Amino acid sequence: MELRLLNYFATLAEELHFSRAAQRLSISQPPLSVAIRQLEEEIGAALFERSSKGVRLTAAGAHLLPRARQLLALAGQAVQETRDVGQGVSGHLRLGFVGSALYRGVPQALAHFQNAHPQVRIDMRELNSAEQLLGLQQAELDMGLVHSVMLPEGLHSQLLMQEPFVACLPRQHALAGHAVLDLAQLRHERLVLFSSAVSPLYHQRIYQMCMAHGFAPEVRHEVRHWLSVLSLVSLGQGSAIVPAALQRVGMPDVVFIPLMGEQPQSELLAVWRSQPDNPLVHKLLLSLQSAVQAVAQGA
Repeated sequence: MELRLLNYFATLAEELHFSRAAQRLSISQPPLSVAIRQLEEEIGAALFERSSKGVRLTAAGAHLLPRARQLLALAGQAVQETRDVGQGVSGHLRLGFVGSALYRGVPQALAHFQNAHPQVRIDMRELNSAEQLLGLQQAELDMGLVHSVMLPEGLHSQLLMQEPFVACLPRQHALAGHAVLDLAQLRHERLVLFSSAVSPLYHQRIYQMCMAHGFAPEVRHEVRHWLSVLSLVSLGQGSAIVPAALQRVGMPDVVFIPLMGEQPQSELLAVWRSQPDNPLVHKLLLSLQSAVQAVAQGA
């Protein structure tokens, strides 16, 4: 059943006059008459009684009218909603993120984005970088916020920020009062390290940093979340090398000390599928870039 025919029917049902209905529809009267007959033949019932006294709905027509209006309203709503999604006015985004992103301006970006786009729903999932890439490939996520990764084909990325690694020590540690540390000073430390299974590139990067300063790190604990790293350090269970952003966590009984010299950087990237193109992804990316830069500059 064509929506065009239902629209003609509903208009004639409201006017009960072929000429006035045709004028409202911006067509001539003969095509309207043909369309109504076509609809009646398709349904198998007369919808109007036509007489010298005028036009009126049959019982079948009266039954169809509210349903026709409902279908037309739903179709109009679907068109408007689809147009809004296409223009990035409304829709649904599924955002993956690594835990450290929460201390790099992401909450501020989301607040700004939601204020500007109140009709857009964002669902967040904390996942490690590898899980996010898989989620993007399987179309379970629309955007991911990840650490440095090798991108699979079909994904785009944008560097949001990079910052140095710093030493994280228990507050009572003998080195805690230093203004800066040479990484070699941690050669005898038992390190709390991010799990290689969760983020192999991060794990490898910290290992390489230590090896470049003449020692292989003694790993005491491997954990899945940065907050677990900080918690174990605060409990005196070891020291750690962490992204500078974690200074914003406010964990008690830990100190953060810059490292001397040139060091590898900790990176946060936004990643999304190249196809299909989603205007909401690009709008969220702009909010992320602005907020992340503001937090980095104010750190």
